[in-house]
Amino acid sequence: MKIYTIRDIAQMAGVSVTTVSRVLNNRPDVSRETQEKVRRVMQEHHFVGNANARGLKQAESDLIAVIIRGRRNPFLNDLAELMLQYAWDSRAAFITEYIDERADEFHHALRLIGERRITGIIFVGSRIDERCASLADMGIPMVFATVSTENTAMARRASSVSIDDRSMAREAVNALLDRGCRRIVVFGGDREGTDSLALRAQGAQEALEARGLTLDEGHYVETRLTLEDAYAAALDYFRSRPDADAAFCMSDTAAMGVIRALHDLRRRVPEDVSVLGVDGVDVDEFLTPRLSTVAQPVQEIARRSVEVLRDMMERGAPAQHVTVGAELILRESVK
Repeated sequence: MKIYTIRDIAQMAGVSVTTVSRVLNNRPDVSRETQEKVRRVMQEHHFVGNANARGLKQAESDLIAVIIRGRRNPFLNDLAELMLQYAWDSRAAFITEYIDERADEFHHALRLIGERRITGIIFVGSRIDERCASLADMGIPMVFATVSTENTAMARRASSVSIDDRSMAREAVNALLDRGCRRIVVFGGDREGTDSLALRAQGAQEALEARGLTLDEGHYVETRLTLEDAYAAALDYFRSRPDADAAFCMSDTAAMGVIRALHDLRRRVPEDVSVLGVDGVDVDEFLTPRLSTVAQPVQEIARRSVEVLRDMMERGAPAQHVTVGAELILRESVK
C-alpha cells in the first residue's frame, strides 16, 4: 500500500501544504468546506498526519513550531509552506502559528511550549527578541529565518538564515541612483527596530550618503508593509512631495500598494517615479508594469533553516549563521 505524504494530500485536495497543516492542527482559519474536502481526501487514502503514522512513539518524536510574523505577506507564506515540506521530508512533525506584525512572538512561543511538546522553533519574519534567550536555556533550539542574529546578543543562543539585508539595500538604492534617480523615498519599518527592516534602512542610508544625499525623515516613510498601509502612506507622501522620482519599498507587497497609489494620483511608473521592491514573489512578473525587485532565495532559506534546526536538535550543534545571496531583478517599474 502506498504511503502518502502531506504534499500528496495537498495536491489531491487542490490546496496548499500549509492548508493541510492547518486542518491537521484543527486551526479555525480554514473554511468548513475546505476542511471537509481535505479530511475526505485523508480518509480516502488512510492518511494520519502525526508521528504515530510513521511508526514512531509520540514521546520520542520531534515537534517543530514554525511561527510566522505577518498573516498576509506572500513571501513569508511561501517560505513557511516550503519549510513545512522540508520538515515533513525530514520526518519531523510540525505546527504553524501565524501572528500579526505587531504581536509578541516570544509570548506566542511560550504559549506553544506550554501547550505542546515543542522540540524546536523556527521564527519567520520575526524581530530579534533577547527574551528568546530563555527558550535556549530551556533546551529548545531556535532558528530565525530572514533576519540575522550573528551580530546580536542572541548570536550564541539562536541560529539564523538570511540574506545580507544591509548590503542588499545598498545595492538596491545604488541601482536607482545609477539610473539617475536622486529624490528617493524609502518605505520601510521601524529604523530603530531589531528586524531585517532596520538593517535595510541602514543600507539605504549608506548608499545615499555615499552620493552626498541623505535619508532624513522627509525621505523615509515608516509603515506596515501591507498593501493597504503602504497604499495609504504613499498617498500621503506623494501628495506632499510630488518631486520624488523613485521609491525603494522594503517588500514587494508594499511596492504594489505604492504603485496603486501612484496610479490613483496620476503619476506614471516608471516615467515619473521608479519603484523597486524586495522579496521576488511570483506575482511580480504579472503586474503592470512588471515589478523590479531584489529576490530572496526562498527555497534555499527554507531548506537551510530546517537543516540548521535539525542539526541543533539531533547533534546538539552550536548556533550557526547562514547568509544566502539575493538577486537584483530590474523590470519595467524602474526606468
